[in-house]
Amino acid sequence: MSDLLERLRERGWRMTSQRRVVAEVLDGDHVHLTADEVHARAAQRLPEISRATVYNALGELVSLGEVTEVSTDGRARRYDPNAHLPHHHLVCSRCGTIRDVHPAADPLADLPEEERFGFTVSEAEVTYRGLCPSCA
Repeated sequence: MSDLLERLRERGWRMTSQRRVVAEVLDGDHVHLTADEVHARAAQRLPEISRATVYNALGELVSLGEVTEVSTDGRARRYDPNAHLPHHHLVCSRCGTIRDVHPAADPLADLPEEERFGFTVSEAEVTYRGLCPSCA
């Protein structure tokens, strides 16, 4: 489970009821929700929460580096609370399910020096695509 709520408390992020609900919706394993999905789930807990409030909270969380934006389909941005845990993504090509996978080795070690074209590489993002068990 992600430790998003604890990290936000430690940082002293002002925890209004709206911000708390957004953080609670995002907290957990394999969470990769769109802003609209965050809003829908937050509204179930706090019906008066506005879409703008959700977008603002998500923007702040991204700016703080506590949530990362992920785009696996080239369209919808999804929000990942596991910003501090190195991981890649496994995406179902049919239904779009996303799962976090944790690398056993450093993906940069697989990139030969001659393929770096002089770049100083600081990170790698890997997306595995296939069919989940439900779609296979």
